[in-house]
Amino acid sequence: MAVTNRDQVGRALDLLQQGLTPFIKREVDAGIRRNRVGKDALASLAQDVRQARSFPEGWDAAALLNAIWRLWDAVFKFPLGPAERSLVKELQNARNSWAHQRNFTSDEAFRALDSAALLLEAVKAPQAAELGPLKGELLRRRFEERARDADRRRKKRERAAGGEPVAGLVLWRNVITPHDDVLSGRYEQAEFAADLHAVHESPTDAGPEYADPRAFFHRTHLTGGLKTLLTGAARRLAGTGGDPVVDLQTNFGGGKTHSMLALYHLFSGVPVAELPGASNLLAEAEAPPPAPGVRRVVLVGNRIPAGRPVEKPDGVTVRTLWGEIAWQLGGKEAFERVRADDENATNPGAALGKLLADFGPCLILVDEWVAYARELHERSGLPGGSFETQFTFAQNLSESVKTAKNALLVVSLPASGDSGASSDASDEEVGGVRGREALGRLRNVLGRVASSWRPATAEEGFEIVRRRLFQDIPGHLFKHRDQTARQFAEYYRQHPGAFPAGSGETDYRERIEAAYPIHPEVFDRLYEDWASLLRFQRTRGVLRLMAGVIHELWAANDQSPLILPGMIPLDRGPVRSELLRYLGDPWDSILDQDVDADSSAPARIDEGNVGFGRVQAARRAARTVFFGSAPKPKTGIEERRVRLGCALPGQQPAVYGDALRRLVESATFLYEDGARLWYDTQPTVAKMARDRAEQARNDPE
Repeated sequence: MAVTNRDQVGRALDLLQQGLTPFIKREVDAGIRRNRVGKDALASLAQDVRQARSFPEGWDAAALLNAIWRLWDAVFKFPLGPAERSLVKELQNARNSWAHQRNFTSDEAFRALDSAALLLEAVKAPQAAELGPLKGELLRRRFEERARDADRRRKKRERAAGGEPVAGLVLWRNVITPHDDVLSGRYEQAEFAADLHAVHESPTDAGPEYADPRAFFHRTHLTGGLKTLLTGAARRLAGTGGDPVVDLQTNFGGGKTHSMLALYHLFSGVPVAELPGASNLLAEAEAPPPAPGVRRVVLVGNRIPAGRPVEKPDGVTVRTLWGEIAWQLGGKEAFERVRADDENATNPGAALGKLLADFGPCLILVDEWVAYARELHERSGLPGGSFETQFTFAQNLSESVKTAKNALLVVSLPASGDSGASSDASDEEVGGVRGREALGRLRNVLGRVASSWRPATAEEGFEIVRRRLFQDIPGHLFKHRDQTARQFAEYYRQHPGAFPAGSGETDYRERIEAAYPIHPEVFDRLYEDWASLLRFQRTRGVLRLMAGVIHELWAANDQSPLILPGMIPLDRGPVRSELLRYLGDPWDSILDQDVDADSSAPARIDEGNVGFGRVQAARRAARTVFFGSAPKPKTGIEERRVRLGCALPGQQPAVYGDALRRLVESATFLYEDGARLWYDTQPTVAKMARDRAEQARNDPE
């Protein structure tokens, strides 16, 4: 019998039960010891969830998720953060659907498995790894379903996606071609996840685009910050200068892991001439070539257990981060120098500096240190050592690297706001009260010696995404890209009141060229609005979403010169599924009713008006309003930006304003306040008034 989507969700719930049980027991026991939770509360909880067995052994996934939710303030806000709490709620909903025998679509099943994997990873449960193959199987199933569905949906997507070709402009699809994984729809297999641990430990599982140095540099855009990082590292490891300690502080999904991978591959031993862009970069900066024989140490905090020793292939048992560094530097020989400190979980002191000197040049990459350190908070007797010892070691490591002549330490920490307070960091990366304490302490220690690092600018982000999603534009076709940018800028200049200020200027034309074939307004909304949402990563989230958009538009034979917000297909499939990951299920019905479906209000408006229907004005306007307002409903989007997200050269911008007026009159969840519009999850007053009037007409006298 074939395994169904519901079966896959059931398996995920089983793994969730296995992985959460020891974590919940450990944290609740700690809460009882610290008088944060009483046994009477547990008894009440057991009665409410109808579990007579001992807590938490034997409780099913529903009861365990309920325990986390009910005991959040007393227990679980310390090891976990708001992002994990949202996962708990999402998994509770999925479990309830499963228990009520509801069938799951492949998209819904994948979301459930993805959320389960994220929660298990947050509590460092080994069962998280078992969900990887299940997710892969679902992704294959989704691909097959979409392939079978492609012909049936093609005509519908063609009607709503691109409209008529614009005279004088070449279609984007005739200028630039997506990479094969995007074209095929298999882009989700890798999920654009740069995994430093996988590249170091099992490169065959990481995928060639991340594990192979040549392929990695071919798809990597060397931003200003990355150039500085690489040239400084080359100088440092050659002993000719450069900063000894670098803190990659940037926002969630801001490219920290990708930058570490660039360093890892630069010193892989592959000739620099074979790494696209690297040789010229070092020559232009008058930096030395990568030093030979660099020993690379990789520590990824959410992959290293602080609570149990790790057995190495040569028989060495490692317990601490300093033991791990020693072993990666020189195997058993190097580890013997710190064995006693590793076994006793005590800071290695001067022995660490001697290791760096004897086994240099060395590159030490530490990612997710906060995730490791927070495991030690309020706990004693762990193999990894105490919370306090961790920061003594951090200071010792940074000072030892500074003293060494050819050692470089690169650490990634969640970014702070202007105040520098740990409370400004991303809840997704920090994770609870313990994580914030660990982050604050690490910042204080490393801030004394670490240099700052500049993340990618918004314009550099355009090129990062373009390289990952698209092949290079053939040289003879660049003229079409430039012509498209010029004609759009001229169109905006000719209608100054219809579009935002500056959109007709030279700077904006250059932004169109840099973002091609994606309109800059798409990136602006993603980076300024969607990136503010919990769990949305600035790089990976944009890549995942835009890969789905490009795949759907390519399959639909999109006839547009650029990909604008109004062209983003929200009717069904991977794009809607990706957005609902961040917004939640209530938006699903709103998209059907008010935004993008054959029976939606915009579709009816376009069908009833020839002028609207010719350019799909109402549907494009609705998509643009949704894309620009759903992450921040009360802020909304200006009408001029709606036109910017819809209109093409040769069209009258006013047609989209007229379509908006009709939408406001007939939609249920579309709000208007002056020149700003937004969708919300609550019906408008106008809609409620229409319902009352309809009811009055239908009620008998």
